[in-house]
Amino acid sequence: MDSRLEALKAWVGEELKLDNSRVEPASADASFRRYFRVRQPACDLIVMDAPPDKENLQAFLHVAQMLLDVGVNVPRVLARDLTRGFLLLSDLGSKQYLDSLNAGVGVDALYQDALDSLLRMHLLGREPARRLPAYDVAMLDREMALMPEWFLARHLGLAISGQDRKMLDALFDGLVRNADAQPATFVHRDYHSRNLMVCEPGRPGILDFQDAVMGPITYDLVSLLKDCYIAWPAAQVRTRALQFRAMLLNAGVAAGEDDAEFLRWFDLMGLQRHIKVLGIFARLWYRDGKRGYLADLPLVLRYVRETADAYPQTAAFAKFIRTRVDPLFGPAQARESA
Repeated sequence: MDSRLEALKAWVGEELKLDNSRVEPASADASFRRYFRVRQPACDLIVMDAPPDKENLQAFLHVAQMLLDVGVNVPRVLARDLTRGFLLLSDLGSKQYLDSLNAGVGVDALYQDALDSLLRMHLLGREPARRLPAYDVAMLDREMALMPEWFLARHLGLAISGQDRKMLDALFDGLVRNADAQPATFVHRDYHSRNLMVCEPGRPGILDFQDAVMGPITYDLVSLLKDCYIAWPAAQVRTRALQFRAMLLNAGVAAGEDDAEFLRWFDLMGLQRHIKVLGIFARLWYRDGKRGYLADLPLVLRYVRETADAYPQTAAFAKFIRTRVDPLFGPAQARESA
């Protein structure tokens, strides 16, 4: 029996006085959180199940209020039981950006709306963001360390030599310096097509923001435009990235000396993120039993390969990918997908 689900239904029915017979799964994500939709005559609601020993609901509440205060569209908290780890939230619907993007419906308008909301978070969230954890050297390094452990060693079975380790350390150091060189602002950390909902025009619903930090200005932009779940032509990505730089400049926000510097920030920030994601997606399978993320590894590795090939300072890593990683990747994917 799912004891947490039974407790959640009792909370909904007995304490909140809602019809708990119409509680149904809404979604789950890469964390330990689960979401259930409560069907009601007037409007549907969402209940979050976040085990308090594994999830930080205070962080969710803090960031949710911060984003509401700056006028972006996030779920409103209607009731809470922090002891048991339950929240009752407004429902932003069930249509992810990813659905519409894959269908080719309103793509340009959706991205413009997402960029507008991102700009609002950058502009109005800068001062509140100073109360968030810093996306510092320790956090960036800790994220990238997941790739050698879970992707290289566990998924590929690749033995990392001392020379490999030296190359990776130099790479990670350069990527941290690239992040540190950028203006710092509010960073959602997972601003992509599975965490954006199609709502009314101009107001995308924004989810999964509880891990927000104060960090590099290109981080959320590259999460959105070099999305781990859908890819666009490089020229289109570049155009949208520079469109956002122009939006920042028009709003009086520092965005690099020129387009080339901003794009270098953007690309190398993406390399840091995608190195991290290779490790996270592999860990989600081997540690947590979530196989579905294996299907997303080829796109993430493609982003890593393309960016590493594009810059002299990442040439050694590009060679490592071609000669050591690529030959093992296909067999590893086939083995684990069987």
